Amino acid sequence: MNLNTTAKFKKQYDKLPRNIQLKTQRILNYLKEDLRHPSIHAKKKQGEDIWEGRVDRFYRFTFTVSEEIVLKTIGPHDEALK
Repeated sequence: MNLNTTAKFKKQYDKLPRNIQLKTQRILNYLKEDLRHPSIHAKKKQGEDIWEGRVDRFYRFTFTVSEEIVLKTIGPHDEALK
């Protein structure tokens, strides 16, 4: 499936530490292949059409799924899920 990003995601991604950016790239490669890959820990937010995924214990990202996956936000757990 194709991945697309919002301007907000790009801006937040650019501010991440380099090691988190590298982890994110690995996770996004999994996401392109299989939304249900166990490393992503993807789950739909309750009552919304927004999904959340996990980069590691501390960093999360949000996305929507239709004909393509649109990455919305990324950052530390609480900030990314606002």
